[in-house]
Amino acid sequence: MDKFEGKVAVITGAASGIGRAIADRCAKEGVKIVLADIEQEALARAAIELEDTGATVLAVQTDVSDHNEVEALLQKTLDEFGAVHLLFNNAGVVVGGAIWEQSLTDWQWILGVNLWGVIHGVRTFVPIMLKQDTECHIVNTASGASFRSAPGVGSYKVTKHGVVSLSETLYHELNEINSKIKVSVLCPGATDTDIMTGDRNRSEELQGPKTQDSLGPWHQQQWERLGSVLESGMAAGEVADKVFTAIVDETFYIVTHPSILDTARLRMSEILEQRNPEPRLES
Repeated sequence: MDKFEGKVAVITGAASGIGRAIADRCAKEGVKIVLADIEQEALARAAIELEDTGATVLAVQTDVSDHNEVEALLQKTLDEFGAVHLLFNNAGVVVGGAIWEQSLTDWQWILGVNLWGVIHGVRTFVPIMLKQDTECHIVNTASGASFRSAPGVGSYKVTKHGVVSLSETLYHELNEINSKIKVSVLCPGATDTDIMTGDRNRSEELQGPKTQDSLGPWHQQQWERLGSVLESGMAAGEVADKVFTAIVDETFYIVTHPSILDTARLRMSEILEQRNPEPRLES
């Protein structure tokens, strides 16, 4: 896809971070934008700011972990615009701490948003895209952590490894039927977003101890280090630019930082040579 004007894009996690940056880029390209986010106030603010630039915008409050809400998102998109050409399954959250210390509600929350959110997006939108039989592109947001094994934020990495596998399978299955739908998986490295404060949008029934109050000393230090790394990371707008370049070039793996490829090579060499994993911190 190299012509975007007039196309319709659905973006989850669209009120902030990478999702908002993708929405800004869509606006510049003349794309009709459907903003989906669970955070109502930020969603309304993003919609107003984008409309002020002249963009055509529909804002739909959506909890991507709920398949009924994702189905409603599709219906509202079709009612408003009649089609969907670009789908960005982007919503994401993170939880700190050791895997065995994370609560059941921690796991339910992060799996619901990061992995089930993508599953719901694919199951809901792909059938209508196939029925349209038009040029479409899906971008699923994973992470540079999808290719790493390291201590810390284990539940996050579980979900992001899953998103990569789902996306690879989707890519092959759509190719098998000669579909016009293209697929990419976004694997960003450190990016300046507010993902570390995602607890603000956590539902009451999935609330648990605040991350910063429940971590042991090592994991507390690691969590703080991760926050510093993200704060000094790549601008979300730069990530969005790389995403659109990948859509034009039909690039499947969108890797934003060369260091991600270095750690992926090291991890793959461990697997191929049957060596035990080496400890590596997130970077």
